[in-house]
Amino acid sequence: MGTVYIISEFGKLTKKDDALSFYNKDGTERKLFIHRLDRLIILGSVEITASALKLLMRHQIDTVFLNKNGKLNGKLEFQEEKNVFLRKRQYEILSDQDKMVSLVKAIVRGKIKNQIAFMQRINRKNNDLRLQQTIDDAQRNESRLEESNSIESIRGYEGYGSKLFFSVFKYNIIPDWAVFNGRTMHPPKDVVNAVMSFLYTLLNYRIDSFIVLEGLDPYVGYLHTLDYGKRALSFDLMEEYRTSICDTLTCSLFNLGVLKYTDFQYKDFTNNDDYTLDVSDEAKPDIETTENIKGVLLTEEGLKKTANAFEEKIITEIFYPPLGKRLSYQHVIIEQIRHYKRVIMDQEAEYKPFVVK
Repeated sequence: MGTVYIISEFGKLTKKDDALSFYNKDGTERKLFIHRLDRLIILGSVEITASALKLLMRHQIDTVFLNKNGKLNGKLEFQEEKNVFLRKRQYEILSDQDKMVSLVKAIVRGKIKNQIAFMQRINRKNNDLRLQQTIDDAQRNESRLEESNSIESIRGYEGYGSKLFFSVFKYNIIPDWAVFNGRTMHPPKDVVNAVMSFLYTLLNYRIDSFIVLEGLDPYVGYLHTLDYGKRALSFDLMEEYRTSICDTLTCSLFNLGVLKYTDFQYKDFTNNDDYTLDVSDEAKPDIETTENIKGVLLTEEGLKKTANAFEEKIITEIFYPPLGKRLSYQHVIIEQIRHYKRVIMDQEAEYKPFVVK
């Protein structure tokens, strides 16, 4: 069973024997067997009985609670970290500029390379001179990245690379109703951004759980700025997978007709509590909270379709060069986090990001 999603506004989760039972508003029952459950993601307003919560805690099932917009409400975690030396080394690197630059440059290099590869795929379908010029600009941006010797300048190249990528991305969306005029958030202003934000959220939580399991401190990252309560490392290590997992899947969901116009809802947002969680960058809301701004969210059915597609994507196998064999994306992420650990502990010289061939 692995990861299970419960998406509902009126459901109830209870304990039944040594299993969980979810009752939807129409009275239908869905049984969840604990021994098959690795992770539970609850999206919406679901009532949980005390006995069900105790069962989750007894079996240490990582549980994530999201509101209807995909924003984190809370989570249950059970991994007790014992590797103090690993975390001590993470903190020491915060004072090692050269090491930080090496790690951050590698992460951004992987992200840009994957973006360029996808842009080239898009242009092979369109054969457009303007697209090729943008790709050439992105390649020059990648070259300039290698000359950078500061975290701030690396962040600048990362931001410019994303700007170029999203200017091309729209050419890979086929349906006329799925308009994409650039990355928007807080809230997403169109259907494509709504899907992209939700997928980024799911990817971030998955990577975060693997980071914790591997004993790293998720709050200590070097690309994203440190802040109270911010899991910067989780944001750092998801960068190289955005395009290969989330951006490509976004296109497929629209182009293959999985998502329909009816899978989205339009609403006005009047306060920050309603903003959909977005982990694509460190941008702040660009509107006043007193304004009514139209945003787009997935409906309950749209959320289910997107979550199911993400789970299928994450277990899709691809070739992983370091081991010379095919692994699921999920296992690639785990192997890359272990590789990152070895670099942190100076067991390997440099971090090599995952780049799709």
